[in-house]
Formats: sequence, C-alpha cells, structure tokens
Amino acid sequence: MNDQQRSQAVEKAEPVYDAELVDDTLPQPRPRSRWHRLRRWWLISPRVPATLKSKAQARQALKDLIVALLKSPWRYVGAVVRGAIAGLRWWRQWVTVREYREAAEHQEKLADKFIEIRALTLFRWRVTGAVIATAMLAGLAIVLIWGPRPLWLTMAAGSVGLAVLGRRKEGSPGRKPALAGPRTLTWTMDPQVLVDAFRDAKLIGKDEMLRLVERATRVGDGWAVTVDLPATRKAADVIKNREALASALAVDEVQLIVERVRGNGGHAGRVALWVADTDPYASPPLRTPLLQAERWDAWQPVPFGRDARNRQIDLPLVWTSLLVGAIPRQGKTFAARLAAAGLILDPWTRLYIADFKAGKDWDAAAQVAHRFMSGDEPEHVLALKNWLVELVGEVQGRYRRMRQLDDEICPESKITPVISRDPALDMPVTAIFIDEVQVPLEDRTPVDVQGKKLTAGEYVGELLTWLAKKGPAAGIVLVLATQRPDSKTIPSGLRAVLGSRFALRVMDWRDSNIVLGEQMNTRGYDSSRLLPSHKGVGILRPDGETRSSGDTLAMTVRTYYMPNEDWQAICRRGRTLREQAGTLTGHAGGHEAIPVLDHAGVARAIGGAKPRPQAELPEPLAAVVEYLGRDLDERDFVPTAELVEALDVEPTAFGRQMGELGCPPERGRVTDDSGTVRQVRGYTTRAIREAIESWNEAP
Repeated sequence: MNDQQRSQAVEKAEPVYDAELVDDTLPQPRPRSRWHRLRRWWLISPRVPATLKSKAQARQALKDLIVALLKSPWRYVGAVVRGAIAGLRWWRQWVTVREYREAAEHQEKLADKFIEIRALTLFRWRVTGAVIATAMLAGLAIVLIWGPRPLWLTMAAGSVGLAVLGRRKEGSPGRKPALAGPRTLTWTMDPQVLVDAFRDAKLIGKDEMLRLVERATRVGDGWAVTVDLPATRKAADVIKNREALASALAVDEVQLIVERVRGNGGHAGRVALWVADTDPYASPPLRTPLLQAERWDAWQPVPFGRDARNRQIDLPLVWTSLLVGAIPRQGKTFAARLAAAGLILDPWTRLYIADFKAGKDWDAAAQVAHRFMSGDEPEHVLALKNWLVELVGEVQGRYRRMRQLDDEICPESKITPVISRDPALDMPVTAIFIDEVQVPLEDRTPVDVQGKKLTAGEYVGELLTWLAKKGPAAGIVLVLATQRPDSKTIPSGLRAVLGSRFALRVMDWRDSNIVLGEQMNTRGYDSSRLLPSHKGVGILRPDGETRSSGDTLAMTVRTYYMPNEDWQAICRRGRTLREQAGTLTGHAGGHEAIPVLDHAGVARAIGGAKPRPQAELPEPLAAVVEYLGRDLDERDFVPTAELVEALDVEPTAFGRQMGELGCPPERGRVTDDSGTVRQVRGYTTRAIREAIESWNEAP
C-alpha cells in the first residue's frame, strides 16, 4: 500500500474539545441589588447606632425616650435647684475671700493679713449689694418700659444657666447625694448607675468606663443589657465575682445571670447581663414536656429544665455520661429520672437500672428495663459487677463489629442512629443508671480478678471508669447519682471522665468542686450557695451544646417536675412502644438471662490482670508516695510546703532530687478554707505518677 492509499484509508476524526458540563437547569445565584448591599452595610456598620438596627432595640429606645420626656420637668427643676445651691456656695467662698484666707493660713501669716482680708471682704460685700441693687433697678425699669415679658425671658435664660451649672457631675462637691436612693433596676434608665455598680464591685477602675453594646431591654421577667469592659478587663472575672456585682445592684445573686458573649459577635471582654425582677425560682416548677410526647428520639437532647430566664435547657446523653450529686432530699433522683424518661420513650434503647437506695422510686422502670434490681446488700453489688463485666465485653464486641462495617454505614468508629436501630447489628443505645452509686463503690466484699485480690468497690470503680472512657462511642450512656460527693467515695479517675455534671445543693464548696470539677468555685459556680428552699435547682455543666447555653461553661437550672404518677405514665408508654417495636427484652420481657461473662478478657481490657512486680522507688519519691497514699489518685496538686513539712526535708535538696527523678516543681493554684485562691509552687500528682511509671518501666 502506497502513501496515497494510506492517506485515503485514514479517516478524519471529529475535533476534541476540552470543556466542562454545565447544567443550565440549576438555579443561578441572583446578583445582589443595591438595596441588599445597603441593608447589609447598615447592619454591620459600626457608625449606625444599635437602636436603628433592631426593632427590639428601637422599641426600647422609644420607651426610654418617652420615660425621659415624662421625667424631664422634674429633672430640670432638680438641676436648677442644684445649680442655685452650687452658685450660692461659690458666691459665699468669693465674698468671704476663702482662697486668700487659705493661702494666708498655709503661709502661717493669717494674723498679718487679717486687716487686708477684712477690707477685701467688706469690698466684695459692697460689690454684691451694688450688683443686687442695680439688677433690681434694671428689672423695674424694664418692666415699666417693655412689660414683664423680657424679665421672664431673662429669668428663663438664668434657669438654663443654673441647670447647666447644676447638672450631675461625678466628683463635683455638693452634687452627689450622701445617701443614694434605691439601686434596684435604676440602671435600666440611667446607665451611669450600672457603671457605678461595676466600680463598687471593683470590676473596673474609678477612671474606667463601660461601653454599652445593647441598651437595656425587657426580656421575659427581667432586664437584659450587653456591655463591653475596658481593655484588659475579662468577662471571666465578672462571672467569678457575680455575687459582688449582685450586691452592688441590690439584687439577690440568683436573680443575676452573667454570661460571656462568645463567637463572632463577642470577645473576651463582652458581658451579657440579665437581672430578674423577682426570685425566678420562687414560682412552682413546670411539669416535664415529655408528658405530651408520644415518643422520643434518644439522639436528641432530653428536656431537662429551665434556667432563670425561663429558657428550656436540654441535656445531651448519647456519646457522654452524667454525674448527679447532692445532699439528701434536694431532687437528685428526680433529676436522674428526667434523663431516663427521654430514653424510656425511645423503644430502641436498652436500659440497665440499679437502685441502691432500695426504695420504690425506680420500680416503674422495671417494666422497660433490660436489667433491673433494687437493693443495697452485697449480693446486689456483686450483681452490678457482673452487669458491668457484661457491658465491657459488649463494648469490645461492638468495636470489633464496627470495624467490619463499610464506611457508608459506619464512617467512624462510633455508633450512628442507623446502626443503633438495626436489629441485625444488635447495637442499640444502652444506658445504665445507678442511684446511690456510693453504695457499690464503698463495698468491701473481696473479689478475685485473675489472681488479684480487690474489694468489690474497687473493681466496680475500675469497670465504671473503663466504660466512661470507651463506652460512649459504642453507644453506652452512664448516669450516676450520689448523695455523698466526696473524693473518697467517687475516685478521681472516674470523675475525670464523666462528661456532664449536675450539682444540686451540697454542704460546702469542696463537694461542689468534686461534682462540677476542680476550681469551679473560683469561676463563680458553687452549688453550696444554692438556697435550701430551691428544690430541684442545681448547676449544670453539660458535655456538649445545649439549646440556650451555647458555649457557656455552666448554668443554673431548675429541673422539670415529674411526680411518681407522671413517671409511671411515661414508663407505661415506654413499655407499649417496645411491645409495638418488638424490642422488649431481658427483665421487662420476663426472660432475664444470666450475663455472659468473660472475666479474663475484661481483666486484660481494664488492666485488671496481675501486675508485674513493682520496683523499689528511690527517695524522696518513695516517701512522697507513702505520704500521699490514696490522695495520689484523688488530688491534682500538692504544694511543696506541705511535702517539706510532712517529710521534714531540706527544701532546696528536696526540689533538686525530685527534679532528677523526672518530677520538677510547677506553679499551681490552691484554695484555702476561706475560699481564697493562692498561687504556690508544688507538684502535680500526674507528674508524680508518670515518674513512678518511668521508674518501674526502667530496665
């Protein structure tokens, strides 16, 4: 085949274009009009007053203007009177030659200058008399010639001058009353009162001012205002000193809510205040809205209560855990049952309920619980231990099964709503409620764990700690309630991994910190300050965002009211839902099986196997460990002065030796019995434990 034949045999291909497929059917974004750009500029421009950006702010500004207009005649008369008094004081100082007399007294020449002072005084009296006589003659002449109108105009101009002279000005003598009037809510009309309150509470300096971000507006049964603090002043300090600010505003501290404004609209120095007209917790509590719910989704936060502003507070439960602490008869069991009610109304949840109060508060839940018991004997503690061992094995099995699922069903090593409702996968959301958890944690019944002798309480604590660490991602929800929130009852390792905390009234700030977390009282959250009459009121520290809290660290909440008849009705409804869905199992289904226990696997998982022999610790680390004892796991920080005094060692040598062992001193904060926080040098127990582990692992 020659070249001509080859060229004829080759067919010409169609041209190839490099392009992008565009779907013209999709709606294209419309260009913004001038009106939209103007509206956006109006809302974000700092030059436009806040009262012109919001209808609520404009409405409140109009109300303030009307009130100011109604009060203006009385304010004007008061300013004129103050101006007249100030003018008389100034004239008296002038006519008595006060400045000349004080200068002579300062130079100790008053006797030598007496004649000159007296002559000058008489001269000024004559001038005063001449001015008064001239004014009276001039006024009489004006009245005779032009009538009384010019005289009235002159008097009106004079009153304006006196009003300007008598305007309230801080620091001017004679213009600030010695006895102030009632302070309550006066700051809503006069922002200067709010500034004075911040100064009285020592939250800002005498020469510093507040910047009003939003005018005082009526929100619910109280007043709300947002202010910016001066530079270098922090909103956290205002929250911490809320009691002092409440005193300066003349309200009870439960009526004052102080929150830091965060996000794009806030910063570290922006504070939102809300002051209630009356005690927000004096009215009867509200019934739980779950009574009107036919069913509930466990993946949605449970309606838990309302804050002082009557905003609903929802409590997330999935992927977290909850600790409820209080002294007896403060609503601890009611709070735990509120959390349980939302899960009961979800037929796809599995419930483990252990009531160590041995009462009948939880009996209605037996008709929906997979496992249920009520009692406080050692056999009940051992039964709980078997439950927990079963749950540890269940969590391990869920993680193994999730590894085999594809990424569409299980994109992460976490349970999802679809997984929890798939009967074939058998991984429902599982919640375990333990009321009076101090009973099993303090039980001294000996148990054998793979050759290691432990008490039942210690083993239960280890199992609960493991479940609180690894259980949430596998769908395990842990809810613990106790009336003895102290460091010896609830191990620090367990408390550290419980995500959500709810502290009702306790005895002192130490117990409050044990429930809410270390140093929470220094941040302004202390449940020991709650009033005994406020039943069901506590401080909630949620793990996750609630409906109204946003990024708030903690909040005071009044739980919903759910008496026994409501609780029983919810449990009956939960049983009906489970019968319809075919998810009634275990104790509620009448065929409670014996837990399948893998003690060896569980012991390996939680580290309960027999440990390797511990090496002998060097001094002074051994003496420190012996002195601390159980406090090594329950305390976070130990001051150097305490160790030096207890061990009777030389401070410099002690610090050098501890540093050589991998435990250098650090600065930390301690709180004394009076609640004062001091910064001292010492050692964190975490660093001490790491030094022990490093020494034991050394060859």
